[in-house]
Amino acid sequence: MKTFAAVLLGATAFLSVGAAYAADLVVGVSWNNFQEERWKTDEAAIKAVLDAAGVKYISTDAQSSATKQLTDVEQLISQGANALIVLAQDSEAVQPAVQKALDEGIPVIGYDRLIENPNAFYITFDNKGVGKLQAQAVFGVKPKGNYAIIKGNKADANADFLRQGYVQAGLPDVGKSTDTLKNVGESYTDNWDPKNAQTSMEQFLTQNQNKIDIAFVENDGMAGGAVAALQAQGLAGKVPVSGQDGDKAALNRVALGTQTVDVWKDARLLGTTAAQVAAQLCNGTKVDAVGSVTVA
Repeated sequence: MKTFAAVLLGATAFLSVGAAYAADLVVGVSWNNFQEERWKTDEAAIKAVLDAAGVKYISTDAQSSATKQLTDVEQLISQGANALIVLAQDSEAVQPAVQKALDEGIPVIGYDRLIENPNAFYITFDNKGVGKLQAQAVFGVKPKGNYAIIKGNKADANADFLRQGYVQAGLPDVGKSTDTLKNVGESYTDNWDPKNAQTSMEQFLTQNQNKIDIAFVENDGMAGGAVAALQAQGLAGKVPVSGQDGDKAALNRVALGTQTVDVWKDARLLGTTAAQVAAQLCNGTKVDAVGSVTVA
């Protein structure tokens, strides 16, 4: 499948949006769950670019509902969006709405989560690289022992990309162990929900009589859930825990020693790049003319 994508890790360059824009252009953004702390930063960056270009911003919040997101995308289309940025709750479930937009000539950007449509533009960070950084930091504290993995939402390709990054850092693949690293629990987490992550960690601890040495957790919200489960057993700060996103609570846990690493990705860069691409697309630039952009 041909993919048009911008992959980012770091902050060194931006796409150029150009100067001349048609009047009354609109970019619609479908957020999967705007209650999460992370997306406020992304939105501010998107708005800044669109405001500067004179492009109107409209948005919807699916509130973690794949069904609502289908309706949300149709709503954005009916409100006159000339281009769409979609942060998918479920990349498969959102496909009909994405295809409807494309059929109506409205370009679609899959934002931070892969939408497997050959005509959609994909913008994300180097999620394998993020997973690799998480695992390397954890291994720097504890290179061997029993480990559990709490992954993100199964419907989000990023959960698997991060897991692949762990493998790049030396962790065994799914279902495998080595003489020094034993996989004692691995699960996906619906909606990346901290409560679900806490439940998974509690179950792993019970199943293994608390004999878990390392917890690979794919983001900060879920890391909070994992740390809560560990704390209840007197293990917080003794078991390395990974995370990402730079949430304030997670940074505090790092300072306290209950979370080992927090990989910060500059969401301003991702939002800026998405808005620049969206502005070009709704102004008539073809997806294949935008091309592939890597910022590292």
